[in-house]
Amino acid sequence: MLTIVIPYFKISFFETTLKSLSSQTNKNFKVIIGDDASPDNPSELLEKYKNDFNFTYKRFDSNLGATSLVSQWNRCLGIEELNEWIMILGDDDVLESNIVQAFYDNAPNFQDSNVIRYSTYKINENDEITSHKYENPRTESATDFLFRETRSSLSEYIFRSSQVKKIGFKNFPLAWFSDVLAVLEFSDFNTIYSINEAAVHIRISDKSISGIQSNSKPKIRAAFEFYYYLLTKKKHYFDDFHFKNLMQKLSKSYLNDKKNAKNFLRISKFFFVNYYILEYLFFLKSILKSIFVKAKNQ
Repeated sequence: MLTIVIPYFKISFFETTLKSLSSQTNKNFKVIIGDDASPDNPSELLEKYKNDFNFTYKRFDSNLGATSLVSQWNRCLGIEELNEWIMILGDDDVLESNIVQAFYDNAPNFQDSNVIRYSTYKINENDEITSHKYENPRTESATDFLFRETRSSLSEYIFRSSQVKKIGFKNFPLAWFSDVLAVLEFSDFNTIYSINEAAVHIRISDKSISGIQSNSKPKIRAAFEFYYYLLTKKKHYFDDFHFKNLMQKLSKSYLNDKKNAKNFLRISKFFFVNYYILEYLFFLKSILKSIFVKAKNQ
């Protein structure tokens, strides 16, 4: 059976999310809603949908999402016993009516997968679709997923709950890249199974982390932490080509935040410990080049 966990805070689009749950053609799921001390009480909305699907609601006394979204996810996961499979659904995202049915239709094929992924659309604040349909290979290795040019968000995944309990989410700033790392680790860097006949509508608005333009600095820090973690903790999963690609991404993420002396020392140590002297020289050259270009443009 499937558990859908909603870390709730914003009421702006929450009814659309609830309506998409009530419209599921297969009601074999339960919903857990964890209220992150929101200033907008959703009780009236929940009362409206109380007979449409099975849910548990818990309001927390303190807000965690403002400082750590991952901490809010984790305490929502602890509200009550989880089923074998879980989805963590954003409080502004929308499920097509066949999401749950497609999950059970495909369940016989999940034996080798701990991570299930749906196709997606982007939508705006008016529920208008603003993108093409993002579809995925039926089965895909986690490393291919990482390096394939596509988009990703937490709501489109279903995870085996035993993997979530065992490994947990990594706490990056704004939870940026926390979902991507979860896909890699929860799958044991193995197979991801995709369902393309049902789609999750991912909302991009001025109220969503993806849509807000003023939070670029923590996103840059999160990118650095993500690539540094993969290179230092998970290097054995990557071949030489992909490993060098990750080093380039790490270097680029540092260049976007050159004033961070701590990260300069960390990346320098990484290059030296692994005897990547030539790569380190290229890294230093790129720093000097960026400084020169900035000075020239001033």
